[in-house]
Amino acid sequence: MGDDGLMTDQLIIPAHFNGPPESANGGWFAGRLAGVLRAADAAITTVTVRLSAPPPLDVPMDVAVVDGGIELRAKDVRVATASASPDLSPPAITPVPYAVALGCGPAYEGLAKHPFPTCYSCGPARDDGLGLRPGRVPGGAGEYAAAWRPTEVSVENVWAALDCPGGWSAGIAGRPMVLGTITARVGALPDTDEECVVMAWPGPARRRRFASGSAVFGADGRLLGQAESVWIAVDPAAIRPR
Repeated sequence: MGDDGLMTDQLIIPAHFNGPPESANGGWFAGRLAGVLRAADAAITTVTVRLSAPPPLDVPMDVAVVDGGIELRAKDVRVATASASPDLSPPAITPVPYAVALGCGPAYEGLAKHPFPTCYSCGPARDDGLGLRPGRVPGGAGEYAAAWRPTEVSVENVWAALDCPGGWSAGIAGRPMVLGTITARVGALPDTDEECVVMAWPGPARRRRFASGSAVFGADGRLLGQAESVWIAVDPAAIRPR
């Protein structure tokens, strides 16, 4: 096994990258699984990851090739699948300036009440994560913005940055949710300490399913990555890997 926890036929998510306390951050996990798929076929640019169960932490999971992509299993439980997807249309949104995104932070709903306060991406109880504080853009149409200055640059961290802001824009403050499906493309990585802006916006909602879109922009406004996600409303106490 390599230092990054990745084997030829197994995957391990270190406990550092949690979302709920006992399972992985959905975006970071999806980015790692997408990397496994792209390592097998570098022509793949956009990947859809569907989560079927909470991804366990520090547990070897088996990677298997299936029709249309790969499947990840922990013992006899299917955790997720990853498959190539058609490219996403460019997001029809203009990033706010970094200073505006930074100013949205104090309105971050997770500061008052967060279903998973130790989340690697947006948990207010973490000082060693991404530190995202997505807040509603004043005068906008439901968009959220978060300032992000990455201290560690990786594809997985961009996926994680695309993840949680989408959940907050979809309404996670009013109903705890977990990531069900994410389709994302990361076209470029930011520089360390670059003043990036993460934008997120709500999509359609139906019963317990809530859609969102998100995008990460560099300091010069260039698009680094984008995602479309579906969130599932849950009881936080029920989110435990089997």
